[in-house]
Amino acid sequence: MDTIFRFLTEHISAYGAVFLVSMIPLIELRGSVIVGTAFGLPWLNVLALSIVGNLIPIPFILIFGEKLIAWLKTLPMLSRLTNWYEARLMSKSTTIQKYAFYGLWAFVGIPLPGTGAWSGSLIAALLDVPPKKAFAAVICGVLTAGIIMTIGSRGVVGLFQLFA
Repeated sequence: MDTIFRFLTEHISAYGAVFLVSMIPLIELRGSVIVGTAFGLPWLNVLALSIVGNLIPIPFILIFGEKLIAWLKTLPMLSRLTNWYEARLMSKSTTIQKYAFYGLWAFVGIPLPGTGAWSGSLIAALLDVPPKKAFAAVICGVLTAGIIMTIGSRGVVGLFQLFA
């Protein structure tokens, strides 16, 4: 882990690393908050950068997500992974459809593996949820996840600092 932090700080700033990590699919805000906390950055700056970075790709995913999935399925090296990922996303679609806005909000906001803004936006695109409604739910979810992760990472990092 030390090597990754050294690489990031030698090539980009700690703030740049937080911002970039927040845009990486499946890592997103959940990882960027931890990175920012590990760098010792102020929690409010980390939270703000993580939220903004996590939300930048979302409109594009909502608009082009279905086309992106269809295109990835045509690529021999990625088709199997794309089919698996789509099936996994769609297996969670019943809950999202049942609870609509709040289901998408909860899916994005609960910081568990395989959930987040990217996955929630792809599900919304595949289910033809209107982009404005989906974006509002994703924003609420990202804010919720950001608060949960900030509180959790400060507690965990603080705990490790006690024993260091």
